[in-house]
Amino acid sequence: QVQLVESGGGLVQAGGSLRLACAASGTISSIDDMGWYRQAPGKQRELAADITRGGSINYAESVKGRFTISRDNAKNTVYLQMNSLKPEDTAVYYCNANVVRWRGDYGLDYWGKGTLVTVSS
Repeated sequence: QVQLVESGGGLVQAGGSLRLACAASGTISSIDDMGWYRQAPGKQRELAADITRGGSINYAESVKGRFTISRDNAKNTVYLQMNSLKPEDTAVYYCNANVVRWRGDYGLDYWGKGTLVTVSS
């Protein structure tokens, strides 16, 4: 079994910063893509940023220049540094990872339970 546990959410004023972390644990041989998705009230879940094992990064247009994704492969952990936060960044942020559990296995997508980020104006 694989678990993803997020941390670092909370309440912050507009213009402030937060850093999210997501640690994967369990039966893991390697992790391919890792990413952060977010879901605002009444809206669909959307990609905020993702990063491949090799370090290739993709950002949503709405967060470019403000958010930075990074990962520590040795710790099976992905981070999201969020700066210049806006009220429209308010959402539940979910961690996603494509995990290969053992050699020869195909990758499966796993999700964390989410962490709430609230940005006040």
